[in-house]
Amino acid sequence: MDRVDSTGKIIVGVDGSEASITALRVAQRLAVPLGAEVVATAFWEYPRVYDGYVAMGITDFEKAAGEILDKAVEKAFGPALPDNVVSRLVRNHPRQGLIEVSREADMIVVGRRGHGGFGGLLLGSVSSACVAHAHCPVLVVHNPDKEASGQTEP
Repeated sequence: MDRVDSTGKIIVGVDGSEASITALRVAQRLAVPLGAEVVATAFWEYPRVYDGYVAMGITDFEKAAGEILDKAVEKAFGPALPDNVVSRLVRNHPRQGLIEVSREADMIVVGRRGHGGFGGLLLGSVSSACVAHAHCPVLVVHNPDKEASGQTEP
């Protein structure tokens, strides 16, 4: 297999879950031999009933999403971020946002979040939407630690 001369782009959907942290690690393992960039991407949006949150004093949705992204990237790679990894925070719903950014990606990588029982056989709504509608290949990563122990995430 020949090494890719131009830099590719692997976009990883990050929500702070263990599955998304595993997805970051898998994307990095794929990116290194390809010379590709890994874009750790988290999405945020204002809730539909935003006024109610403002009345309760909850307004820092973007800041909270940024903190989740930073913690996930650090958990995946430690304090020394690999040279080919960048973080990006996008205001959009994760499902729609990943489909939109897939236009500029060579691959999307997302974690699978199962629900146990027969529900555990199904993909989550974001990963299902990406598989069905993305404009590039999609890799859905299973979290081997959870699956080996028989646990799944909500």
